[in-house]
Amino acid sequence: MEKFDENDINYQQAKRQVERLRGFYGHLFSYVAVNLLIVYFNYINLKPNESYFQFKNFITAAFWGLGLLAHALFVFLPRFNFAKRWEEKKIKELMDKNK
Repeated sequence: MEKFDENDINYQQAKRQVERLRGFYGHLFSYVAVNLLIVYFNYINLKPNESYFQFKNFITAAFWGLGLLAHALFVFLPRFNFAKRWEEKKIKELMDKNK
């Protein structure tokens, strides 16, 4: 296995991106698993001749889906990552101040 210099800036950036990806994929897995369970329980509790396509059956998926979409934007589209840019700018500012 190749060893990496943990003080290298490129390594640190790549490691942070991998952590973001891991977080997103965990979020995506949870979203799919929980919503499948919700669909199953909603389906088995339908009354005879009742349609599944009711607003109440899609609330969780819709709002959680918006959160998942926002998470995806921050992970996959770097220009949407305002917090990351601010954090890096602040780190540089504090490092320059401490010199």
